[in-house]
This record gives sequence, C-alpha cells and structure tokens, in this order.
Amino acid sequence: MSHPSSPQSPARTLSIPSPIITRRTRTASTSERILKTPELDGEIKSFCREKGHGFITPLDGANDVFVHISDVEGEYVPLPKDSVKYRLCPIPPKYEKFQAVHVRIINLKPELHQKWES
Repeated sequence: MSHPSSPQSPARTLSIPSPIITRRTRTASTSERILKTPELDGEIKSFCREKGHGFITPLDGANDVFVHISDVEGEYVPLPKDSVKYRLCPIPPKYEKFQAVHVRIINLKPELHQKWES
C-alpha cells in the first residue's frame, strides 16, 4: 500500500538552550557587552515560574527567544501577552543563538499578576 507524500512545513519548535546562561554565570565582560546592545520589544509567549523559564515573541517577527527566571526584573511574574523590553545575550559554544536578558515588563496585561514573593 502506497501513501501519498505530502510536503511538510518545518515546525517552529521552542527549545531550551544548553548551556543556560544565568545572571549568576555570566562573565563581567559579557554583561558589559550586553548593556551596549539595544533594547528590543517583545511579548511574553509563555513563562513557567516552577520550571524557571519561558519564551518571548519579538515584535520584529524574529524567532521566539528563551528567557531564564534570573533575567526577569521587577516585582511581578510575567504572564503571556505582557509587553516587555529586553536585550539579547549570545549562547555558547557557537554564539549563534541568543537568549533574552534584562527583561522588564513594560505593560502588564489586564489580569491579576503574582509577585515573586507570593
């Protein structure tokens, strides 16, 4: 029995980078370079406080960007659709992929947000 072949579109998968670069493990020189890069605009796609990470959808249409819990600034846990500003940090070993750092929520979606202390 033959099956007709159908063209498959490449899936846009979300992947957690390895190694994960946390605020604590970044070198001083990397941190200095990051602060010289422009802030970008995006929207939280997903964030899991228990797992300690999530993803941001850039407003410029680029691929979703990983964000680690240590790089979320402010007093509130991000929720999907929150507007954020962030910078990009290259991920070793090849430094071809990036993760979001210095993530600041600039517009909370109209829903009850938890504070980190809760």
